[in-house]
Amino acid sequence: MSGILILGATIVIFIVAYVTYGSWLAKQWGIDPDRETPAHTEEDGMDYVPAKAPVLLGHHFSSIAGAGPINGPIQAAIFGWVPVLLWILIGGIFFGAVQDFSSLFASVRHKGQSLGEVIEANIGRKTKVCFTIFAWLVLVLVVAAFADIVAGTFAGFTTDASGAMVKNSANGSVATASMLFIPLAVCFGFLNRTNIYLGITTVLGVIMLGACIASGLLFPVYLTKTTWILVIFVYIFVASVAPVWILLQPRDYLNSFLLYFMMIAAVIGIFLSNPTVQLEPFTGWKVEGNTLFPFLFITVACGAISGFHSLVGSGTTSKQLNTEKDAKLIGYGSMLIECVLAAVALITVGYLTKDGVYTDIGTPPQVFASAIGKFFAAMGVGAYGEQAINTIILLAISAFALTSLDTATRLGRFLFQELFENASGAAKIFKNMYMATVVTIAVAGLLTLAGYQKIWGLFGACNQLVAVPAFLAVACWLKRIGRNHKMFYFPMLFMLAATLSSLCITFYNNLMVLIQKVDSGTIMVQGVQNVLIVPIFVLAVIMTIDGCKVLFGKKSASLL
Repeated sequence: MSGILILGATIVIFIVAYVTYGSWLAKQWGIDPDRETPAHTEEDGMDYVPAKAPVLLGHHFSSIAGAGPINGPIQAAIFGWVPVLLWILIGGIFFGAVQDFSSLFASVRHKGQSLGEVIEANIGRKTKVCFTIFAWLVLVLVVAAFADIVAGTFAGFTTDASGAMVKNSANGSVATASMLFIPLAVCFGFLNRTNIYLGITTVLGVIMLGACIASGLLFPVYLTKTTWILVIFVYIFVASVAPVWILLQPRDYLNSFLLYFMMIAAVIGIFLSNPTVQLEPFTGWKVEGNTLFPFLFITVACGAISGFHSLVGSGTTSKQLNTEKDAKLIGYGSMLIECVLAAVALITVGYLTKDGVYTDIGTPPQVFASAIGKFFAAMGVGAYGEQAINTIILLAISAFALTSLDTATRLGRFLFQELFENASGAAKIFKNMYMATVVTIAVAGLLTLAGYQKIWGLFGACNQLVAVPAFLAVACWLKRIGRNHKMFYFPMLFMLAATLSSLCITFYNNLMVLIQKVDSGTIMVQGVQNVLIVPIFVLAVIMTIDGCKVLFGKKSASLL
């Protein structure tokens, strides 16, 4: 199958969907460009700060993307390219982009408050508490995992085949470039507060971004992974409490150009080299012990739908939206761009493998970078050019892991503060943003040390499960104000079935392992996972029942 045909058809379909379905959704929900957004009505210079559309698109896109749309399609490719591509197309247009757009818009209409507040206003207090606790725990797991992953990509010393410690120049280069991005972002943030035209500052910023990358390649920093973990936790604390315009907003905007470069390079490589996808169209309903349902719909997360996106849209993005007319571009459009990246990732693994098994090549990011490098090698750039493309793409992926990390920390701070918004006495201290950030980072740090990998297997289902209350909350709100909300029914019920099925299958498989072999290792992994699955399942059922009572019944929620 031609890679050009797959990618070309994908881009055309998404453009048509954006112009037609995206516009229809905006009309159905009542997008009003003349209505003031919370970025203006609640402006505080800290979290509520209006941002120009390109800047906010960069922040939002950088926060939701990362390695997700690359890892998911590559991991799911064992089922063949047809089911993965169909889920990217259908899921992106009717599931993921609808969730991202609606959660952003609903938050804007609720004074920029988080999804938990939208749930309380339209479903009830109990559901809000259940959701907030669940979402906060998911974010803590994200912070723990990404801190460990980022520190691993920064670690200047790694072990070779013989077990000896050696310097890793590639990791050192990524670390240098990523650290240089931080002061660059601060300078860019201050420049954007002046009257200088955004185009001028952007050109300067991108040039300096290139200088940071070059400096990283020339002057790698060599520190241990443990040291980097400490540095990263200090950084995300500052990023969580600093005014959004100083660091988070400009850093994400500049980092988005790395992702744009990566995507443009990949698209050019595919269109000029015309790679042949050798991966089978369909390999079977059950492959390597995994059934297509629900594995495919849990694995291809960011490339089709990801519950984490609703937390970003309703957490940081809604507080910076300059005008409601930008909501479609930032909410619906950015998700479709991410789906294009997912399609590119599918082409890369399909180009390199016949059965979707890539372990002999490396990790999914290495598969992606290797294939793009080979596309350019086929165009005659030579071995050095292929290696340079490979390195820059891996650097871009690593940079986005750090971007998602600082956004997740800030979102965790928001949610923790909301849990204690009505607290009195000594508990009022937890409403303080500094204390909320310390608690979030401390719990994540303990999880990092204890080994987040023991429960990471549950993250996919938990992440996708966040989408269910997100759909419910927006649907209940739209029903209350008399707007069309039926477009949420099928995505909500489908994701509920997929996530709960995944949890049940994991519980059963873990139980079989425990029955066959009970030792400290299985108890710490399979045992702990099963203990956590039960309350997660119960929380999901409670939230769904409460939401459906409002959505399909006559129950009314307390209004803002």
